[in-house]
Amino acid sequence: MDVIRLARTLIDIPSVTGAEGPAVDFAAAWLEEAGFHVVRQDVTPGRANLFASAGEPAGVVLCSHLDTVPPPLPGAEDETHVRGRGACDAKGSIAAMMTAGRALLAEGFRRFGILLVVGEETDSDGARAAGKLSDGCRFIVIGEPTQNRLALGHKGVFSLRLRTAGRAAHSAFPHLGKSAVDGLLDVLQDLRSIAWPVDPVLGASTINIGKIGGGTAENVLASEAWATVMIRCSVPVAIVRDLVFQAAAGRAEIEVVLESSPVRFLQRPGYETTILPFGSDAPYLEGFGGRMMIGPGEPEDAHTAEEKVEKRALIEAAEIYRRLVRDLDGETAGR
Repeated sequence: MDVIRLARTLIDIPSVTGAEGPAVDFAAAWLEEAGFHVVRQDVTPGRANLFASAGEPAGVVLCSHLDTVPPPLPGAEDETHVRGRGACDAKGSIAAMMTAGRALLAEGFRRFGILLVVGEETDSDGARAAGKLSDGCRFIVIGEPTQNRLALGHKGVFSLRLRTAGRAAHSAFPHLGKSAVDGLLDVLQDLRSIAWPVDPVLGASTINIGKIGGGTAENVLASEAWATVMIRCSVPVAIVRDLVFQAAAGRAEIEVVLESSPVRFLQRPGYETTILPFGSDAPYLEGFGGRMMIGPGEPEDAHTAEEKVEKRALIEAAEIYRRLVRDLDGETAGR
């Protein structure tokens, strides 16, 4: 099975976060058949990370995530692209890593591993658990859609849930109640008005209000309201957190869902580079040593209904991963 067929097979196995089991089972069977020793690391019931080793201590680890955002999209292909959910984020990277791993085994190389995790698209619970598998590793190469360019860095994340409380009343008598929706909208507008910090390399921090809800009917003042918000941080997350709490000024209950600071990655000569606006599992994988990020696909295609990856890029990525493992192993051996 070549890298293109493998990518298509992975795409055809739905693996929305929380339901990664079938994809984990397939990858484990494939890696075992290729000659790897595979360890399953339970994350939550029915969900597991995979760590595939080749018989020697893994100084270099290739890593990506098996889960995808919803909804599943069936796989398809034409002369130039493979399409479907996960094509670039990040089953294309996984297919290239698995293909590179098989090629390295065929060359007699053993000092590397492949780590496939769950949960990246929500709270990175897989990556958080995976730190227990990092013994002896010096470098980790993380697969995300970067156009096969080495990422210089990517933004962090500050994800939160806001709740406001009011007092229900007939909408004809607003003076008898207090609208939680009005209060929520005031807080959200103040958040949107913040002059978010800018980093000279990673650019501006940005805010997105993802979901809003509350109230019971259009003729009743809402007694409760809520919103989910994600801020992509180009500066340390503590700075963004302080700005949020100052703007809310006690008018809303704030539940922090996820927070991570920006990440800067290791570089190597001879590769094109890029800056990424999204986050990843990288903040939770620092125990594996020096971090790098590279993978096939256009970042803008991720999470869209038109998600795709170029076949040419898949083939190129498999060779990039094979070469990086070899090159980084030389540095590991010298330590």
